[in-house]
Amino acid sequence: MTESSRPSAADDALDVVSPPPPRAPFTAATWREIAYLLANLPLGLVAFSVLVVWLTMGLGLSVTVIGLPLLAAGLTVCRRYGKLERARARAWLGVQVEEPSPLRPRDRGFFPWLWTGLKDPVAWRHALFTFIRLPWALFTFTVTFASLFVGWPVLPWVARWLSNVDRAMVRGLLSPSDELERRIAELESDRVTVTDTAAADLRRIERDLHDGAQARLVALAMGLGLAKEKLLEGQSDESVAAMVDEAHGEVKLALQELRDLARGIHPAILTDRGLGPALGSLAGRCTVPTTTAVDLTERPAPAIEGIAYFTVSELLQNVSKHSAARQASVEVWRTEDRLLIQVEDDGKGGARLDGGSGMAGLAERLGSVDGLFVLDSPVGGPTRVTAELPWRARTAAEAGSGSGPGARGR
Repeated sequence: MTESSRPSAADDALDVVSPPPPRAPFTAATWREIAYLLANLPLGLVAFSVLVVWLTMGLGLSVTVIGLPLLAAGLTVCRRYGKLERARARAWLGVQVEEPSPLRPRDRGFFPWLWTGLKDPVAWRHALFTFIRLPWALFTFTVTFASLFVGWPVLPWVARWLSNVDRAMVRGLLSPSDELERRIAELESDRVTVTDTAAADLRRIERDLHDGAQARLVALAMGLGLAKEKLLEGQSDESVAAMVDEAHGEVKLALQELRDLARGIHPAILTDRGLGPALGSLAGRCTVPTTTAVDLTERPAPAIEGIAYFTVSELLQNVSKHSAARQASVEVWRTEDRLLIQVEDDGKGGARLDGGSGMAGLAERLGSVDGLFVLDSPVGGPTRVTAELPWRARTAAEAGSGSGPGARGR
């Protein structure tokens, strides 16, 4: 072999680095894309025809009593068609698109339904998708069908490029793409959490009244009734005095239970004096020595104060029951428009959101008001819980009902 006929080192490197000419594999995903593109035309044709008839009739009859209801009903149909297309794209193209939030009028009745339906942005986006889909479906059907016969080697690439455009259309027009839609879904979930929490609190109050103060008042009434009968019979011995004394004790216990129950609903010290003294009172009742530091120059909204108070209350109960700690601390401060709470103890740690200590419920409650809940509790301790709430400053009327800002308590 002559020198000129020998392969050079550059040729050898080129043989190693350059891959063989790519070939398009006909995978199952490719066949699903082809089927999707071919099915676009019949579905798009039917949907476009319905859309044109609906728009023509609805707009033409809008001056009559049936025009606007017809438009609203057509928009509802567009929503249904969008749901069908999302399911088809999910099954054939692997596009995972969230479902938009359902349409719920604020009030019952015909006119709330009509107005909500006419201004539904999701339905109008679905109508736009239906309108622009027919020319695209005609193009994709023609190209895909022709490639089946004359462009077989490039059909997989053609199917992928065309179906990628469909993927973009589905994501852009059939998904809850705007922040408002996502926020609506979050608020609906939060509403369920708030409703469940309120129902649980009502059941707790009912149970406490039935098993506590109500039972004591019933016993008190029976005791006083027996004492009254003895007095009417002319008996004034020591047994009557004992009955009256026992009834007096029951009255004091019932009053104490009612005070505790009222404190559990909304403590008067929180309303009158703010978070500083209220949290100081909580710390004083904790079985673990606890210090508090509340650094606030003004008071947040009453609802935020209440959530902050009961969050700290439940966390300190967990410290008393589960932590085996020697000391704990509570700090509260404000950062811009957020209220920050940090509760820390030097106990054994190992707390978890799913550990049955109520942490998950606290996280859900804070999340329902756009708050955050962060738990840091390694085994061996320490445990640190950080909660964050929106500030939502008090109105002038709310500020007038209190006596000043929450002071630093110790």
